[in-house]
Amino acid sequence: MLYALDLIGVFVAAVSGGLAGRQKGMDWFGTFVVGVITGVGGGTLRSMLIGDVPPVVLRDPSYFIAAGGATVVAWLAGPLWCRIRRIVSLVDAVSLGVFVSIGVRISQEHGLQWWACIALGVITGTFGGVLRDVVRAEVPLIFRKEIYATAGIIGGAALLGLDALKVEPDTGMCIATVVVTAIRMLAIRYSLNQSEL
Repeated sequence: MLYALDLIGVFVAAVSGGLAGRQKGMDWFGTFVVGVITGVGGGTLRSMLIGDVPPVVLRDPSYFIAAGGATVVAWLAGPLWCRIRRIVSLVDAVSLGVFVSIGVRISQEHGLQWWACIALGVITGTFGGVLRDVVRAEVPLIFRKEIYATAGIIGGAALLGLDALKVEPDTGMCIATVVVTAIRMLAIRYSLNQSEL
């Protein structure tokens, strides 16, 4: 399930990145680049930090295929940007949740302590977005007052808590993903930010 969820996360994140590129008026190649780096950026940095090199994205072509396919979806959906703005926010929130859960799980498999698992979960969930925003010449969400990394921290802690309660691992990942997604969407819906916490 971890592999399938990882590919789904790459696809969802790449759609988000591709749509962000289209919003900036990029051509198809720019959309492709932004989509791919958004989809695989966090996982690549995580792999490098834990010594899993070369990163899986360079060992398994499925990741590039998933990211490339997602950018095609983003390119075709570009003209609908104004109509699907909320959907884009949901897509971004879901990808954050998926990647945080995957990052925590993979960190556990490498025997890291709980705090390092949460940290790498957040890195996995947010670094692709950081690259996306840097390429678009914007201040990344994680460096603003947005409730973004905070949602990842809570979701990562929730996953570890569910593990402590002996919840089935795949179920725990799904719940943690929903927790992160829900927090992020509530923050967007009600315009909540870090200063209000």
